[in-house]
Amino acid sequence: MIIFVLKTHNMTTCFCGKDPDNRKIHKIYFAGSIRGGRDDRELYMKIICHLRKFGEVLTEHIGEEELSAMGEALLTDREIYDRDMEWLMSSDVVVAEVTTPSLGVGYEIAKAAGMKKEVLCLYRPGEGRRLSAMISGCPGIRIVEYQREEELFSVLDEFVFMKKTG
Repeated sequence: MIIFVLKTHNMTTCFCGKDPDNRKIHKIYFAGSIRGGRDDRELYMKIICHLRKFGEVLTEHIGEEELSAMGEALLTDREIYDRDMEWLMSSDVVVAEVTTPSLGVGYEIAKAAGMKKEVLCLYRPGEGRRLSAMISGCPGIRIVEYQREEELFSVLDEFVFMKKTG
């Protein structure tokens, strides 16, 4: 798969090519901080672009530049909850970037683990921060620590492809 990332005027757009092996799973739920902070938004978009080669990413909006820390303006909190829970229930796997603490992401991870979904959490350690024990201590969640974003793609390939074939 080829990913092209175009950056212009603080906007990131990615164009994802087709995976030549056509390895696809059906539905991927990606979780990343919204109201907890948007510092990793560009990273979320790169992860989402990469995950597309394995199937439909239900939560592509998480990487959109227009989505601010105030959340989605056109939907009520209840509408967001209902939609996201429907997507979560229909997903085959869950991938969460958990470096920026988020109550919503923690809730989604807990719900996914309770549904016995395969969950991968990506965490970038840093000085003065530590991953929540409720995430790192949960036996149903796979945690991968990374320092550079280049490390993420092979981890994602292994996790998602193993869920497809395993």
